[in-house]
Amino acid sequence: MPALNSTVIPAHRYRNAPAAIDWLCQVFGFERRAVYEGENGTIAHAELTLGGGMIMLGSQKDDEYSSSFKTPEELGGVETRSVYLVVADADAAYARAVTARGVVIRPLQDTPYGSREFAVKDLEGHSWSAGTYDPWVKQE
Repeated sequence: MPALNSTVIPAHRYRNAPAAIDWLCQVFGFERRAVYEGENGTIAHAELTLGGGMIMLGSQKDDEYSSSFKTPEELGGVETRSVYLVVADADAAYARAVTARGVVIRPLQDTPYGSREFAVKDLEGHSWSAGTYDPWVKQE
């Protein structure tokens, strides 16, 4: 059976996109699919994959489109979205997140629906939830 690719791809902007790419790859195991450098050490566009999923990200820009986006820091830590990542080993991902200075917002825990999961904020305050629950797999 061919690999399925997600048709929903979250996108993020970071002040320090190169550091964000390193952090996401180190903590969650994302792989760099494409990274296009911009001017002055910025990232014009990056694609990171994890399993059949992908996120895109780039450096914050001072243009008309980007002016409608605010970072969690600019909003006093408030966010309007989060991303959930399916990981094979939540304990290992949690340990890597803590070691990489992720801010724990929900500690590692077992859930009533059979997941082992946690949530952290990355170095720029974006929330990431990760766990073993895979909604594509039929639960018993």
